[in-house]
Amino acid sequence: MGAVERLVAVSLRQRLFVLLCLAAVVATGVVACQRLAVEAFPDLTNNQVVVVAEAPGLAAFEVEQRVTYPVETALMGVPGADQVRSISKAGLSIVTIVFEDSVPVYFARQLVSERLNDARGRLPAGIEPALGPVATAFGEIYQYVVDGDRSDPMERKALHDWEVRARLRSVKGVSEVNSWGGLSRQYQIVVDPYRLDRYGLTLRQVFDAIALNNQSFSGGFIEHQSERYTVRGTGLVAGEADLRRIVVTATDGVPVFVGDVADVVVAPGPRFGAVTRDGRGETLAGMVIMLKGENGKAVASRVKARIDEIATTLPAGVEVTPFYDQTEVIDRTAHTVRKNLLEGSLLVVVVLFVFLRDIPAALVTASIIPLAMLIGFIGMRLFGVSANLMSLGAIDFGLIVDGGVVMMENFIRRRAERHDGDGSDEAGRMRLFSEAATEVARPILFGVLIIIAVYLPIFTLEGLEGKMFRPMAITVCSAILGSLLLSLTVVPVAASYLIRMTGAHHEEPWFARLRSHYLRHLTGAMDRPGRTLATAGAIVVAALASIPFLGTEFMPKLDEGALLIETRKLPSVSLDESVAISTRVEQLVKAFPEVSQVVTKIGRPDVATEAMGIYQGDVYVLLHPSDGWTTGRSKEQLIEAMAASLGTMPGVSFNFTQPMAMRLDEVVSGVKADVAVKVFGPDPATLERLAAAVQREVSQVPGVADLQKEQLSGAAQLEVAIDRSQIARYGLSVDDVRQAVEAVVVGSPGT
Repeated sequence: MGAVERLVAVSLRQRLFVLLCLAAVVATGVVACQRLAVEAFPDLTNNQVVVVAEAPGLAAFEVEQRVTYPVETALMGVPGADQVRSISKAGLSIVTIVFEDSVPVYFARQLVSERLNDARGRLPAGIEPALGPVATAFGEIYQYVVDGDRSDPMERKALHDWEVRARLRSVKGVSEVNSWGGLSRQYQIVVDPYRLDRYGLTLRQVFDAIALNNQSFSGGFIEHQSERYTVRGTGLVAGEADLRRIVVTATDGVPVFVGDVADVVVAPGPRFGAVTRDGRGETLAGMVIMLKGENGKAVASRVKARIDEIATTLPAGVEVTPFYDQTEVIDRTAHTVRKNLLEGSLLVVVVLFVFLRDIPAALVTASIIPLAMLIGFIGMRLFGVSANLMSLGAIDFGLIVDGGVVMMENFIRRRAERHDGDGSDEAGRMRLFSEAATEVARPILFGVLIIIAVYLPIFTLEGLEGKMFRPMAITVCSAILGSLLLSLTVVPVAASYLIRMTGAHHEEPWFARLRSHYLRHLTGAMDRPGRTLATAGAIVVAALASIPFLGTEFMPKLDEGALLIETRKLPSVSLDESVAISTRVEQLVKAFPEVSQVVTKIGRPDVATEAMGIYQGDVYVLLHPSDGWTTGRSKEQLIEAMAASLGTMPGVSFNFTQPMAMRLDEVVSGVKADVAVKVFGPDPATLERLAAAVQREVSQVPGVADLQKEQLSGAAQLEVAIDRSQIARYGLSVDDVRQAVEAVVVGSPGT
């Protein structure tokens, strides 16, 4: 007797122990199911670290030369790094380092931090590169707007940054909360050059005076009359009045204050992005970014609970309103998976009832489905696989119950073939079940192992393919191995309790007719083997010939219940004009009855994780359920109608996608598109010309839509050419000129 047969025999001898083990497995499976991370898709994000460096005032060319290049060269050759890519925009540098999947993300961040220490000494003064949040492509789980018709925009921005954002960042599983749009409050010292000249002062003197007069200090301590006193100085500026009273210089005891040479006002700071909503103008948005590896559904639930707490403390008229909740996509996907699994299991149960023709036997066999699924959940938990469309959608209940069906059918056959008196006592009954089970145990084992062998090559996949399909193989193999164990242990034990020996194996008339037809056709096929093989060969050839005509797709399209429209204006557009254009786009989109809400994010957020200029915008289009649509029956028809409506706007290009799909494309490849053609070279003008040629050729490919070319030039610039001989006559340096120009155009931090 082999090991498999001994396992069956021991199970039947120790039935109570088998049932106790089954109860433990069920309890473990339920706990594993409750703790599984739930996602719409498996996370395909490569293992990467993002370095962000803001360089206010620098044009894209200077950013590339003075910031991006030193950072890139310092990060070349980092152990475990596969790729280093970068984006240089005016005032912003983003360098992405892609690591091998085997490198732990926090170790990768440590390696990058060590290399950045070497690069800091070669960067311009005041530029400090920082690491981006520990997140993935699907990390943007919750986005909201902060509205308040009666509140001051700067007050609302301060309320969000110091109250809402700070409290959301403390939620477990949140990596970062980014702020988009709004007006940041600043104390601005507007220096009057004529008054400055009247007092014979320079701009640098004003800067130095402000820096020297805005600080607190410690003076140690003194002891007096048996007590110790800590000495502290409080010299921090408390408001506009303090700024005006700062002394710049004094002549013969007569002080010259900042207020004598400048106006001190409270005004919004420079903006690099904005948010508009529903075609009604600007608002303020926040985006919750989930920590890599966390359970998105659980984190989103905690975030929403915290927002409910925050809402009770907000001033009257200020509201936090969500416009994008990734859990809605997750819930829809989970509902689809549950629906498919339930329908599949019910169909299998019906088939079992029909063909086994024994209610207890059908129930025992059908019980393998939930029990094997629980074992599959245990395997998913052990290997860190999340519950998503790919990991659960490929489960085949027919494969899961296959071993149990063979085992139960053999019990029924042996019961029908027994002689009178066989199995009438308990010992004979158990002997019959043991013989029937051991008879088919080895074929069941071989059959299941053959099925698992089909999935073994999937475990060797690496990169995106491995992340996509390996979770499916882990889930299916775990469930099938669980079904094998159940078929060899639990099914014989349950059958020994539930299957009666008095039942007769009656063949239904319809089944007898089906058997007769099958035998007749089988006999005909066996009598004419040449024709049978020729027919089978023709079917195989026809199947192979149809392969080139089948569409191929790496990842199935998921209906996210929302659209994302990427907009591009002229690179020289101003922020106010970009806001006006986006507002008009929202009005056109909101006119469709299928649209429930429209929010546009322009430019980049406060934490510059997005390399978007003010001429770029992402339009989030939230849709009503499709059963009430009137413009079109499908999302494709709705997109066609929207594209036709938006096509009336000159100077703006549009690209239609979905929020999660766009983010995945951008994080994995660095481009917000399904397919991108990159042209490399040292000369921007040549790159522009070649890119235009590529665009013309690609536009002729059938099926291409939303074709766009990345803009390398076109932004308006006002260049200040410094005459060194002239500034030498006035005793000025290039840094003096830089400081003056920067203060006039965008402002310089005084302290």
